[in-house]
Amino acid sequence: MKQPGFFDSDDRLKALSAKGDALEKLSRLVDFERFRPLLVQAIPRSDGSKGGRPAYDPVFMFKVLVLQASHSLYEATLREAGFLAMSGQIIDATVVAAPRHRNTDAEKAILKAGEIPQDWKDKPKKLSQKDRDARWTIKYSKAKPAEDGAKRVDFAVPAFGYKNHVGIDRRYGLIRKWKATDASRHDGAQLPALLDRNNTASDVWADTAYRSQANEAHLEEKGLRSQIHRKRKASKALPRHIARANGRKSKVRSRVEHVFAYEKGPMAFIIRTIGLARATVKIGMANLVYNMNRAFWLHKQYGSIV
Repeated sequence: MKQPGFFDSDDRLKALSAKGDALEKLSRLVDFERFRPLLVQAIPRSDGSKGGRPAYDPVFMFKVLVLQASHSLYEATLREAGFLAMSGQIIDATVVAAPRHRNTDAEKAILKAGEIPQDWKDKPKKLSQKDRDARWTIKYSKAKPAEDGAKRVDFAVPAFGYKNHVGIDRRYGLIRKWKATDASRHDGAQLPALLDRNNTASDVWADTAYRSQANEAHLEEKGLRSQIHRKRKASKALPRHIARANGRKSKVRSRVEHVFAYEKGPMAFIIRTIGLARATVKIGMANLVYNMNRAFWLHKQYGSIV
């Protein structure tokens, strides 16, 4: 291998700058040192008295984690930049795939009972490689009617992993609240944790999974106005006026799908870690990186608002 020349590193940096180096953009627009107190507290370091290689700088390692999630980065301090949560909020969730584990029927039964198979207990290394938090769920998708109007069979696709529950503001499309759970958790039960009290408007949009008496009562108690889709009654067609109202709500609610499309498309986000704790970190990092990219786009569109 050819030995690097004296100016090779400098030339490489210039080439990256010409192509739009993400870290260079980040350095101009983001003060990463604001994260240092939290990182130092979260990652204790030795004093070096026992020797060994010096530990990497925690801020540097944080940048590495961000770069692992995306190659095009930007974060703004949203409030300081003027991107306040406005015009109401939109709630939704998506399944994030995780590696599937091949377990025997006996192991599955033990896991469903909330216990650990004895064979795994006897083999700590094997146990450490088993994800006991990820769960299966069914993703339903309505089939479009045939050209002659005949109804087609809806799709039901099994999925394994975790769920990324988010709440975005309607005005800027930035993630304001989020929560990570296993894939089997019901979407509607997570609504209270996803509501942003700082939003300047009271409207809340969500699909029918969030429609329940408990959620409607909670929104009313908090002074929020429900724009959640209404469900049709069993064996009855949805009244035309309700169907039209749901259609109007869908035009607003569909904005949250852009978040998931970006994370699963350009970011190619999946989970390869084991356990809910690590999955929560990965999901949180993906949401942070989405906000960075979104804020960067907003900055180009609107410029500095402060």
